[in-house]
Amino acid sequence: MNSIKKGLGRGLSSLIGESKVVSSTNKLSLSDIVPNPYQPRKDFDEDNLKDLTQSIKERGVIQPIIVRKSNSGNSKYEIIAGERRWQAARKAGLHDIPVVVTDVDDLKSLEFAIVENVQRQDLNPLEEAQGYKRLIDEFSYDQEKVSKFIGKSRSYITNCLRLLNLPFEVLKLIEEKKLSFGHAKIIVGLDNAFFVANKIIEKKLSVRQAENFVKIFKKKPFRGNNFKDPNIKNLEYSISEKTGLNVSIKSVKKNKGTITFSYHDHEQLNKIIDIIKSNY
Repeated sequence: MNSIKKGLGRGLSSLIGESKVVSSTNKLSLSDIVPNPYQPRKDFDEDNLKDLTQSIKERGVIQPIIVRKSNSGNSKYEIIAGERRWQAARKAGLHDIPVVVTDVDDLKSLEFAIVENVQRQDLNPLEEAQGYKRLIDEFSYDQEKVSKFIGKSRSYITNCLRLLNLPFEVLKLIEEKKLSFGHAKIIVGLDNAFFVANKIIEKKLSVRQAENFVKIFKKKPFRGNNFKDPNIKNLEYSISEKTGLNVSIKSVKKNKGTITFSYHDHEQLNKIIDIIKSNY
């Protein structure tokens, strides 16, 4: 059992240790095994599947898949982790496959599947980040637990999760493998992230070159005179105190200027709107 756990990766080994193992030495007929309905990964790379199929033809299935008794009552076993190996074994013409049979519920089955996916080497950064987020949102992990469980640094997990804050168009570029993790993490937080991402791709910039390119957009424009009239400052303070919002007043020539109210959530935005509506 220890040798089996070593081959599964840190996260799956921990989950196996937490679960009741019914049997770890069985071989089951491929026809007695059905896919996991909770499998979070729907697309399997065909080229990688072909490589795995060829490897299985030559060496067989070395690492067992993890299954549980199906709830359907049809004497079948449901895959918890290892669907690619099961698919490749079928393509390779095998009749049976080594399995670890466990006794887990639906929620634990989903946790197994997510952990197996984020441990894979061929995931794109977006799939990886989404897997970490599901562990945090649905299974009450924190970043520290994800880090220890998966065997990657806390900063790596943090940077990975930050990718999910990028605009949809940029996420699409990551998903299509046009933008790497190293490039993507550089542009998190930029207002013009999609523009910069396209420039990185167009100019084929290295990560270091992309970092220097992004610095251009992070530099604050020089202001020759930062002096602000004390009366304006007092007015800003007075309005901020009454509204509870950050207020900036910029005065230009001929008594013209702008007043900016900053809000950080919908509640503060609604407060601004209510104040305006109640007075006009």
